Amino acid sequence: MPRILLLGGTSEAAEMARILARAGLWAVYSYAGRTQSPVAQPLPLRVGGFGGVDGLRAYLAREAITHVIDATHPFAAQMSRNAIAACRAQGVALCGFERLPWVAQTGDRWTSVPDMEAAASALPIEARRVFLAIGRQHIGLFGAVPQHHYLLRLVDPPTLPLPVPDCRVVLARGPFLEDEDLALLQEHRIDLVVAKNAGGTGARAKIDAARRLGLPVLMIERPETGARLVFHAAEDVMGWLGHGL
Repeated sequence: MPRILLLGGTSEAAEMARILARAGLWAVYSYAGRTQSPVAQPLPLRVGGFGGVDGLRAYLAREAITHVIDATHPFAAQMSRNAIAACRAQGVALCGFERLPWVAQTGDRWTSVPDMEAAASALPIEARRVFLAIGRQHIGLFGAVPQHHYLLRLVDPPTLPLPVPDCRVVLARGPFLEDEDLALLQEHRIDLVVAKNAGGTGARAKIDAARRLGLPVLMIERPETGARLVFHAAEDVMGWLGHGL
């Protein structure tokens, strides 16, 4: 019987947790704990970091983990790198379970940038109304271009002053609908969208809405995590574990 560590925080991780629970497999769902009210899961929950590669190695050994499923966000690159290093060192089987990235369609006005710093640098000099759809972790980088008005969509209300002086916060948790995001962009008179290429369907609404409005999008491409086995479908992960759905 495998002993599974599921690294979560995404809709894919929630799907995987439900499947593992229904299959009766021994598994723990690990959540980084960046939001105040995480969605309830059908597996035992572990909240917080591991303390780098060494801490994760110690956890894998202590809990006799045989398989790790990395279903973290595509931009949680450091956690994925730590998982690769720790699993390799401990001889633990590892796979990634991730959504496919978005691909530009006819009508999209994307400018691809390699990282958050490049996105901030690529903003125009003239003041614009920007939907900064990147979560809260890297907002500070955009304090260097304070002439813009920023619309921020966050899961939790900010507890400290935000590093961008001219901004509006909307509190919401995905998945989002295209018509809702269309109305959001129109209501706030958005000129430009900054987004991470997260892929999947839950956060795609803003991309589709921007296409309908003909708005430019600064698309931040995914960071490199390192070589690992990756699946895009839950049935493939279950096959890797030696179980069907």
